Amino acid sequence: MAQRQVQEQTQTQQQRQTQSVTQLQLLHAQLVELPITQLLERIDTEMNDNPALEAESGEDYQPSSDYQESPTDTDDYEAQRDQEDRQSALDEALQNIGRDDEELPVYSGGQVTSGDESEPITYGSIPSFYDLLMQQVGELSLTERQRYIMEYLIGSLDDDGLLRKSLDSISDELAVYHNVDVTTAELEEVLRMLQDFDPAGIGARTLQECLLLQIQRREPSRVQELMRKVVINHFDEFTKNHWDRIRHALDLTDLQGEALQKELRKLNPKPGAALGEAVGRSFHQIIPDFIIDTQDDGTVTFTLNNGEMPQLQVSQSFADLLKDYQTNKEHMSRQMKEALLYTKKKVDAAQNFIEAIRQRRHTLTITMQAIIRLQHRFFEDGDEASLRPMILKDIAELTGLDLSTISRVSNSKYAQTRWGTFPLRYFFSDSYTTETGEELSTRAIKVALRDLIDSEDKKAPLNDDALKNLLAEKGFPIARRTVAKYREQLGIPIARLRK
Repeated sequence: MAQRQVQEQTQTQQQRQTQSVTQLQLLHAQLVELPITQLLERIDTEMNDNPALEAESGEDYQPSSDYQESPTDTDDYEAQRDQEDRQSALDEALQNIGRDDEELPVYSGGQVTSGDESEPITYGSIPSFYDLLMQQVGELSLTERQRYIMEYLIGSLDDDGLLRKSLDSISDELAVYHNVDVTTAELEEVLRMLQDFDPAGIGARTLQECLLLQIQRREPSRVQELMRKVVINHFDEFTKNHWDRIRHALDLTDLQGEALQKELRKLNPKPGAALGEAVGRSFHQIIPDFIIDTQDDGTVTFTLNNGEMPQLQVSQSFADLLKDYQTNKEHMSRQMKEALLYTKKKVDAAQNFIEAIRQRRHTLTITMQAIIRLQHRFFEDGDEASLRPMILKDIAELTGLDLSTISRVSNSKYAQTRWGTFPLRYFFSDSYTTETGEELSTRAIKVALRDLIDSEDKKAPLNDDALKNLLAEKGFPIARRTVAKYREQLGIPIARLRK
């Protein structure tokens, strides 16, 4: 009996420890993803919500008061405009099925633009649509063969993120031009992985499949099921905007039909184009999270930009109150016990938040140390070609952090360097393995390729074979098909169109 009692106590202790660690880990995961501007807002909110959390005495920092200028009207207007833009884009896509997709509008998360509109330049270099997808490839456990197929599929996507080549055609291309025998079943398997990437809808072969992929990401509900039925069973009526027929077929009231139509209008007909636009337009005011300094002797140091972040502490009055309550446990009234629970809850929450901030600082520090270690040469000379192949997994192995943590750190954060301000994702790039097994940076190859084309005789531009030979002389022995692929990714036309 004594043995059973000990087992029960051990079991209870383990359960409490697991719960505590999980709460702290979740909070850490939330904070580590935030750039400095959003982190300061989160701290401000936390200090307003939790009276047990405060800035250390002597600091000028004051959390905002309960009164804040209400952004409701602006937010409502922006949300309405965003929805109208998405609806307009989807309407035009539906009306123009079968037309040249270059004529279709592009939803850009705030406005509708033509597909060829140039996006504004922010700070540093903006990752391409291809780079953003390849970063997600690095987070998967793929065989070398699957990775090759995945890269080829991504390279075959149109600018809007849809795959309009048939899998049979891609299978033939791989066999004829790449000497790789791939079945359509293998392509289908890898394509399904690609269709799990963000944003939802990537890798769809038709507009109908694109919308269905987005619907599948939604939480199961009656509305989701109705959306699926419309797109699967009534797609023709949907494309022609025959909502009376759809409502009748689904036995919906006018109000239900309008609500369903509103939800369907939120779907994005061109997820790839929207992603590309979002990268260029979403960061108008960039505040770097890392400030990296390169000395003349090549020494690279960095500091975290903490902005006006206060030094947080647990309120002394709450700590004293908790101590007093715990001292008088035996003589507590019900009201005092409730006060004790409230006080303890707030103090625990404050301690967890302070610890999560500390862990965030540590995580960002060791992550940047690892990036500088691998990309030291770039921070010395600022030459894009100096960036060596580096994926999320490399940093995870150096730091001992989870791959997901590295991904969160590198999202939405910027580093100010001697050579400019860059998104953290800029320092990541994939590698190209030559026939001899040598790993080359795809970014360095593209830089060399772009330089060759920029300096060519425009009256007699270089074809892909000539570019292949010149790249080999520069130390980049890649195949002609790879030259063509990288040239296309850089948005450079073939030789006869460059005259």
